[in-house]
Amino acid sequence: MNPSSSTAKAPAKKKAKKAKGPKVITVPEHTVEVVSDSGEGAQRCAQIFGRVSARMGNGVWTVEIIPAEIQPPARTPPSASGNRVRLGTKPVTNWGDAANLVVAFNEQVLLHRFRLGALADGAIILIESMWETHDDEDIRKEWAAAMQELDGHNLRFVKIPMEEQCLTLVENPRRGKNMFALGLLAYVYFRDLDTIRDQIAHEFRKKGQEVIDSNLALLQLGYDWAEQHLDFRIEIPIEKPGKPMVVMNGNQAIAIGAIASGMELCAMYPITPATSASHYLSDIFEEYGGIVHQAEDEIAAAGVATGASFAGKVAFTITSGPGLALKTEFLGLAVMTETPLVLVDVQRGGPSTGLPTKVEQADLLAAIFGQPGDAPHVVMAPATMEECFLCMTTARRIAEAFRCVVMVLTDANLATGVQPFPRPDVTSEWIAHPLDLSPVPEGTRAYEWDQRTGLSRRLIPGQPNGMHTLTGLAHDEGSKVAYQPEINQRGCEMRSRKMAVFQQTLQPPTVYGPAKGDLLVVGWGSTQGAIEEAVDRAQAEGLSVSSLHLRFLSPMEPGLKQIFKKFKKVMTVEINYSDEKDAPFITEENRRRGQLSWLLRAQTLVDVDCWGRVPGEPLRPGTILDAIRGHMPNGAK
Repeated sequence: MNPSSSTAKAPAKKKAKKAKGPKVITVPEHTVEVVSDSGEGAQRCAQIFGRVSARMGNGVWTVEIIPAEIQPPARTPPSASGNRVRLGTKPVTNWGDAANLVVAFNEQVLLHRFRLGALADGAIILIESMWETHDDEDIRKEWAAAMQELDGHNLRFVKIPMEEQCLTLVENPRRGKNMFALGLLAYVYFRDLDTIRDQIAHEFRKKGQEVIDSNLALLQLGYDWAEQHLDFRIEIPIEKPGKPMVVMNGNQAIAIGAIASGMELCAMYPITPATSASHYLSDIFEEYGGIVHQAEDEIAAAGVATGASFAGKVAFTITSGPGLALKTEFLGLAVMTETPLVLVDVQRGGPSTGLPTKVEQADLLAAIFGQPGDAPHVVMAPATMEECFLCMTTARRIAEAFRCVVMVLTDANLATGVQPFPRPDVTSEWIAHPLDLSPVPEGTRAYEWDQRTGLSRRLIPGQPNGMHTLTGLAHDEGSKVAYQPEINQRGCEMRSRKMAVFQQTLQPPTVYGPAKGDLLVVGWGSTQGAIEEAVDRAQAEGLSVSSLHLRFLSPMEPGLKQIFKKFKKVMTVEINYSDEKDAPFITEENRRRGQLSWLLRAQTLVDVDCWGRVPGEPLRPGTILDAIRGHMPNGAK
């Protein structure tokens, strides 16, 4: 069909149709994208839409669409900025495959999404119409060229005079078009306007009532325009959850989890995509007795957190890949001094500056092995927003109990995505116990290692009879610098022994699907929902496939080798790079494998295959399904 000819009906004709009302399409789920040039507010529009949808009871998963540049040239495909919101009657665990409806503020950002295969067959496009008749001839040509590229694809276009409408209320439509678009979506998806108004008031509370009122008026304007001109609506039935829910993104969940855990200091240096967690903490941490310390650089942030933890306050520091590299020296100090410390690494694309705004899972090996010398520590990875919240309490308790560094690996997909989850029931076990500052027995040494477990009592500065000199050098039980071979060997053994003791507290992971079959797909982090949806589809096709998702990467959960033996083939699915087997010059000897695959092969001595991609966006269930089909073992169903 010719997209330029598929437009909204004229108002007069619409009135004739209005007697019957718009066609209501009822579906179990739908995926929406709002895209604009950077700075036009598409992200804010979609975020409010997603949060309101979650508050109303729909399952929701959102993913930000962020350009790599801070301010790319306007009206170019790379300038596309916005958000994808996947809504469902049931809980939603990933961003899906493609968008069913797109609100596009210009045709160039729409082209960007089209070229990435982000538009579903039959997608509805609500697009700003001003560019088709723009005064600038070059812009009119760009519009025509874009429409030609889109021609022949099954897309329904509805041209909407967004700027023209917004100019009736505001002087600068660039600062109001997003709320008009929100009104369009509110009408199309039967969103509750009062709930949206409450959310707008909350979002703009610091900007004053005048700004709130202006946004509310634009919201109503968009809703009214849609009611008068659109001939369709989309209903996604709501199944109210049986318990109270909260709605937040992963960075907010990390921040609130830190508060719930009893941690009192976050030392950080701004870095995308981790910064918003510390921004959120800055707004509320002080009310709970906490402090956010913005250091002069990543190195200092790690030093401040380590020092605070040594003084008795289990602190945490938050960063992304480049910051993790800079913190290496202080992390090594924390390992050697056995100082409890939590580090959150919100992974992004690399190497170097890489893809600062895009998702990747490429820090796993760096997190585990990126230290000079032997520096054992715990590495864990939450898979959902709820787990982002819960993992902070777990991380703090592990760090304290085992006097160790705990790294929490999230990623940009979790950090900025929004998902509802059951409101946690606060328990006293979360909160850090008061420090024991009572006198220690005379002669107690700083590292009174239990020879069986490697554990020792944590001494707090100022504790009577606990005075000692702290050193990052090799030391004996009394924290005295010592270079004798047997002392260095014992220190390494004791620090490693603790990790073995901790690993014995873990439970074997649960297999998703049958416990045996042709293929087992193993993942970690934010890929869980997409992997499990792909496995469900594969099973519906009759394929004998199951999946497994790991939360602890170092040390790993027990029983993996026994689980793997029940499948003909095991493969990992990861958002990090791996060579294709049939790529030029690639052999079994030189093939670079996915990072989890590499670890699992070493851990279990099982020939674990891998499928890794680095698209700069979350993996799609359909793409994973294709990979599953292509990796089924010979003779499989």
